[in-house]
Amino acid sequence: MRTRVVLVRHGESQWNAAKRLQGFAGPGLTERGRAEACAVAAHLRRLAPRASLLVRSDLPRVAETAAPTAVALDVAVEVDERLREIDVGTWSGLTWDQVEARDGDTLRAWRRGIDVRRGGGETFGELRARVWRAVRDLAGRGGGGPVLVFTHGGPIRVAVAALLGLPPLGENRLAPVGNASMTELELDDDAGMLRSYDRRGHLDAPDDAAWP
Repeated sequence: MRTRVVLVRHGESQWNAAKRLQGFAGPGLTERGRAEACAVAAHLRRLAPRASLLVRSDLPRVAETAAPTAVALDVAVEVDERLREIDVGTWSGLTWDQVEARDGDTLRAWRRGIDVRRGGGETFGELRARVWRAVRDLAGRGGGGPVLVFTHGGPIRVAVAALLGLPPLGENRLAPVGNASMTELELDDDAGMLRSYDRRGHLDAPDDAAWP
């Protein structure tokens, strides 16, 4: 039996608005981000009322995003640290201009396509391995209803890259996902498929259509 996994990126955070790199750090949502979290909850209440599992990253911006959905669906929330954003080490909290000034050689190597440890943190290969293990584990626990996974932009892109069998750093071929967007996978023991990527229509207007 295939399990539907809905990957939800957190709403706009304070550091998103300030254009600062986040990684494992950073404060919670902006006012806009909280409104986006409520729009996600309203959408999922209509379209996924029988979610079998709701799991989130442990970071504040994701905790705030998932909270309205947990209330709307009356479902318990589990926390899985494997769903964290990539660790950017000493780059966390910096703007790109500040990174350029402090660690320009590493930044340029990353832009050339080398899987460096940004700020001494993780590589994208390491991120992909931990996130894909988490997604597969959670899909295996699905009880027939959708599994809702609240996480970050990097984890969503590497999960899709893993599903599609893209080569290392293949996530760079995928456009970044927006705040409070939804990406939908279907997984079983042998295969999987990408049903949608970076859906944001629920942020503009109500959508009462069924999942495609």
